[in-house]
Amino acid sequence: MNSHTVEDVRAIHDLPITTLIFRAQEVHHLHQDPSGVQACALKSIKTGSCPEDCKYCPQSAHYETFVASETLLDTETILRDARLARDAGATRFCMGAAWSKIPEGAQFESVLDTVSVVNDMGMEVCCTFGMLEENQAVRLREAGCSVYNHNLDTSREFYSEIITTRSYDDRMETLSNVRKAGMEVCCGGILGMGESKKDRLGLLAELANLNPQPESVPINALVPVEGTPLENNEKVDGIAFVRVVATARILMPKAMVRLSAGRTDMSEELQTLCFLAGANSIFLGDKLLTTPNPDKDEDSVLLEKLGLRNIHPDEARSAQGRKVEASVSAA
Repeated sequence: MNSHTVEDVRAIHDLPITTLIFRAQEVHHLHQDPSGVQACALKSIKTGSCPEDCKYCPQSAHYETFVASETLLDTETILRDARLARDAGATRFCMGAAWSKIPEGAQFESVLDTVSVVNDMGMEVCCTFGMLEENQAVRLREAGCSVYNHNLDTSREFYSEIITTRSYDDRMETLSNVRKAGMEVCCGGILGMGESKKDRLGLLAELANLNPQPESVPINALVPVEGTPLENNEKVDGIAFVRVVATARILMPKAMVRLSAGRTDMSEELQTLCFLAGANSIFLGDKLLTTPNPDKDEDSVLLEKLGLRNIHPDEARSAQGRKVEASVSAA
């Protein structure tokens, strides 16, 4: 059982940046293929009218934003996007729906059908549909969903400043149900919501103390959206963002650390620093659910420039195994 305290995390996070990135590089090279980056795609399959009051989210029914409410997309419409994502190089297809919790009935049955077909395409299937009961998690896994995303967003202490309609423990319960069903956990947070450095350290400690640790850790930079309570927040400092990426890599060596929302505001140099700090996954496509994302051609050019290559998740896992075995043999 991991038991990282906020002060433990601070001791890593506050290292001189050169030492911090060196430490992150050591961990990355030991546990994973440092030249590999997994490309994912994220599709909103049911947009808007969410009853939750997350202050960062343009899909919340509590705020007036540019997002128009849409009903659940049919399977064939979703599959067209999944095929396009696969053809563009994505090996994981993530589906998100603006629900507080996944609804039983026809909508859930439709989702299960979609998951099954996307899984049959050979893509890793990730879903994020809000809170999840244990029996629902089992049905999703049986349909072919291998990963469930449910972010903690921030520290336990700051959480109520951002969300009041569901508790931190509600989120923890969903993560527990995902584990019990045999799915992998994708869980991360958002920087730039007005949190303190201590809150960022607290989030990292919470993630690192999950048992087992998340297989995927998305790190998001807030994209302020007009109409939300956080519309006037300043962009998160780039070096502060890199420090969180590097600390996440050191604390969670086997996780895929995913550069998620906010990349459109990042220079090539800042994204490169994130890769140096241990990030090894990005999202393709012109938007992430409802917010902008870099063009896939821009991503291809950057990865080629850096000598990085797109890898399948199975390849990443086998690389982890080889690195760890080699380390044990050398010892």
